[in-house]
Amino acid sequence: MTNLSLALDYLRDFIGWRLAATATNPPPPPPAFSLVEDTGFAGFLGQTRLNQIELLYLTLALAPHLQPGFLDQLIRNHLPEGGEFPAFGGVRGTAHRGLLPTGETALFILAANDLTERLALMELFGPDHIFAQHKILTLAEVPPGEPRLSGRLVLDPEYVELFTTGRVAAPTLSQGFPAQRINTELEWTDLVLPAATRAQIQDLEHWVQHHAALRADWGLSRRLRPGYRALFYGPPGTGKTMTATLLGKYTGREVFRVDLSLVTSKYIGETEKNLGGLFDRAQAKGWILFFDEADALFGKRTDTRDAHDRYANQEVAFLLQKIEEYDGLVILASNLRGNLDPAFARRFQAMIHFPLPNADERRQLWASTLPPPARRAPDVCPDDLAARYELSGAAILNAVQFAALRALGRQETVLQLADLTEAVRLEFQKEGKLL
Repeated sequence: MTNLSLALDYLRDFIGWRLAATATNPPPPPPAFSLVEDTGFAGFLGQTRLNQIELLYLTLALAPHLQPGFLDQLIRNHLPEGGEFPAFGGVRGTAHRGLLPTGETALFILAANDLTERLALMELFGPDHIFAQHKILTLAEVPPGEPRLSGRLVLDPEYVELFTTGRVAAPTLSQGFPAQRINTELEWTDLVLPAATRAQIQDLEHWVQHHAALRADWGLSRRLRPGYRALFYGPPGTGKTMTATLLGKYTGREVFRVDLSLVTSKYIGETEKNLGGLFDRAQAKGWILFFDEADALFGKRTDTRDAHDRYANQEVAFLLQKIEEYDGLVILASNLRGNLDPAFARRFQAMIHFPLPNADERRQLWASTLPPPARRAPDVCPDDLAARYELSGAAILNAVQFAALRALGRQETVLQLADLTEAVRLEFQKEGKLL
């Protein structure tokens, strides 16, 4: 925590100097400090190369998270008899008892009442600054008619965690964040798909890796729409989710599966709020967004017969808008291509079919999923199983797991064909088929 202590001491000295600068003989400003490379805070500053003004601004937003009474003590030192100090800004929180800094607080500390300096520092709050582009530090909304800079400084919770613990935990699934991070320990070699499907998936991988160069170096930035939208369609268990996670793994991007059951809300405006926050966060982090079973929400829109239909259609329209605006990869998965609204289907750059595996592909799946020959009965043959049963990759994995658990339950170490046959029968039963 050495760097955080140094940064707080520097901010404290600088604010003390600013408050004392109103005196007749103001002291000189405090010297800048040098970082010690020992925390996530130092690593962040090294990557972003913030100047001293930006460092003070960032530390000001971080201070209440470290020392709740940080600003109150400085004001008491300056006004020992009490009283108001409107030029300093600041607000009180709902639960937090200390003074919270606002944009006005930042401008006073950095420029006092010098109008020229204050105007020059307005870029700190603009959309093109690194703080806004990466959703690091923003100003809270203010009531209509009030100065924008009276909004409090809001430091993204992920950066608070990074600066204070040196790491960032993945956001958790909730009503306010309707997505969950998904990953895999598998490799591309574990994915068994037709050659044509693989080629289209490789095109997606190339887009994630090279889309910045495509826009900048090839001069297509003005002509191309933001982002890339792909539809994965095909029966359940054919590798759609696995492909999404592998794309993230091999391109260095985090993949978040959007939970459509948490997207919609019965409260007007909540759906838009939840989705807006998710897409803003994803944009700043460069995530791959994966909508599983997308036809549940992106199906053919209903005729408007009542208020419920109207709001449902508005929610879909808002989500489509956010997907269109998202400058990253969005993958939608559906069991049936025909379930999607044709008007939306035209907006995909890629539509990739994930068919049920053929006999040769099933043989590869059985061979890679079954235990070694020494752990299975002599009549358990991948070639025979592949030829006899039309199953998806997920169904084959379920069948092997079922048979292995049956063997373990008997305290055996060999997989039996009878157990596999029963497992296949149950998999067929799920789909309404008879073995």
